[in-house]
Amino acid sequence: MRLAGWIVGLPLALLLVVFAVANRHEIRLELWPLPFAVDLPAYLAVFGAALIGLVIGAAATWLAGSRGRSRARGDRRRAAGLERQLDAHKGPSPSP
Repeated sequence: MRLAGWIVGLPLALLLVVFAVANRHEIRLELWPLPFAVDLPAYLAVFGAALIGLVIGAAATWLAGSRGRSRARGDRRRAAGLERQLDAHKGPSPSP
């Protein structure tokens, strides 16, 4: 698994570095209704947008899975309770 991480991660990191070096020119980022404007390298604008998309997607995925996690928690509690009941009905095991 560690080797697979290096096989995928190293070329991806190299690709990101090449992209950043090739897109160092300044662009002006303005958010229309706001009076703010920022001059930043083009690669930061692209990486920032990708990061924002990643965070929003991760949050949406986490929120969508909350019902399943809640159900799993309830199932674990129910199973633990049933195991306790089963142990109580079995009682102590007889000695030979």
